[in-house]
Amino acid sequence: MIGRRDAIRLIGGGGLSLGLGACGFSPARPEPAGGRLRVAVAVSSTADTMDPARQTVVSDFCRCAMVYDGLTRLDEHFRPQPALAESIETSDARDWSIRLRRDVRFHDGSMLTVADVVYSLKRHLDPAVGSKARIFAEQFASIRADGPDHVRITLKSPNSDLPTILGISQFQIIRDGTRDFHHPIGTGPMRMVEFTPGVRSIAVRWPEYWRRQVRLGEVELFCISDDNARINALLSGDVDLIHAINPRIASHLERAGFDLLVTKSGGYTNLIARLDQKQTGNRDFIQGLKLLLDRETMRSAIFRGYATIGNDQPIAPTNPYFDPSVPQRAFDPDRARHHFARAGMIGARLPIVTSTAADKSDDMAVLIQNAGRRAGVQFDIRRVPSDGYWTNSWMKVPLGFGNTNPRPTADIVFTQFFASDAPWNESGWKNPRFDSLLVAARGETDEARRKSLYGEMQHLVHDQSGIGIPLFLSLLDAHSPRLKGLQPMAQGGLMGFDFTADTWLEGA
Repeated sequence: MIGRRDAIRLIGGGGLSLGLGACGFSPARPEPAGGRLRVAVAVSSTADTMDPARQTVVSDFCRCAMVYDGLTRLDEHFRPQPALAESIETSDARDWSIRLRRDVRFHDGSMLTVADVVYSLKRHLDPAVGSKARIFAEQFASIRADGPDHVRITLKSPNSDLPTILGISQFQIIRDGTRDFHHPIGTGPMRMVEFTPGVRSIAVRWPEYWRRQVRLGEVELFCISDDNARINALLSGDVDLIHAINPRIASHLERAGFDLLVTKSGGYTNLIARLDQKQTGNRDFIQGLKLLLDRETMRSAIFRGYATIGNDQPIAPTNPYFDPSVPQRAFDPDRARHHFARAGMIGARLPIVTSTAADKSDDMAVLIQNAGRRAGVQFDIRRVPSDGYWTNSWMKVPLGFGNTNPRPTADIVFTQFFASDAPWNESGWKNPRFDSLLVAARGETDEARRKSLYGEMQHLVHDQSGIGIPLFLSLLDAHSPRLKGLQPMAQGGLMGFDFTADTWLEGA
């Protein structure tokens, strides 16, 4: 039986000082009623935000889920359920009527109104806001009040996925006219009392939460970027819940008496080759690069089996629109060498940028580097810090990595990452046929026809984009056995980042 002291020794005993950086623990304070839950995530930065429209990384998602609610919320199967909206109705998937709850208060005591919802949705269309959901909001032809408790949304073209889209985190509701997010006010289960970007946040229970009585008294969220230090913080009892544990240590933590939260997902860490760069934009180079992905070794050696084999397109086998007819791409360095030769790349040296911000990209790059030597191309691994990676390196370097959380629908992941005008078009791929299929699939009510459209789109991404998706990852979190109520949610780890309303500390 492995005890806590042995587990610390197994992971290297790095100590908390290794990964705290600018993040840190708060001074001792009296324990609140309901207890204090301390949560450590792996990624945070000075760009952290409390503006729901701009949230991008795990720390943003967690904090915003504490403070805000959406019109709908997604369940464990990505199905939209009523939240601030009691009902959402349509007869043609284009004109939608939304009836709001009447018993909801913001943290300043004011009541939720139609004006709050109209303002929250319309601001995504303002370029100055920098909304990460703007591409979805651009589908809105109009958003208007339709009585004291109704909002009417008319779309430019039909989209039967609107209730699901309204459940994504960026569409959370704020007060009418809000522009300053240093002291955020929402309707969520917790009220934010301290927020320092890149350092920590502290939120306390909101006793008038509309959905259920919140049992936690306080949540403190901060970053420990170093894997060993984050695990040691859990082992020592300094934190109760940690995000993104290394699969290699999962069994050791279980034997040491901690609980795992395993979430099978459609999320992935992907290889990105920019098609707008001279070397990485060559079609034969792209084909060779994807043949260097040793998916089986990545799954067994890096992720310890906590993953499902992928095929260079973003629709996981668990998705109802997954197309099994897309030919599975094999690991084949010899064939890759053939493509590199056609591209004139034999003997070339290329940097490949990695970061702990893109989960396990360091380890994946090592396997690609080794395979590249067999295929005649030298990949020089350049590791950069997690802080600032998404701003300074992601989608900017010719060859690097992304890390995509699960998306609830095929339309959402295709719209955000693969459409020609997608805000996160990681490889810069543009395909008019793909774009027309995307619009057609949104308004298609015949399920067989819709599945066929999404199938063709998967073939196009697999064959032509600059994205390599070797695996779909299971998400691993670990927590003290005192923490109860956690369950896997398909949206992501940490219960889809929305753990505060449904969990409690035993004995608190």
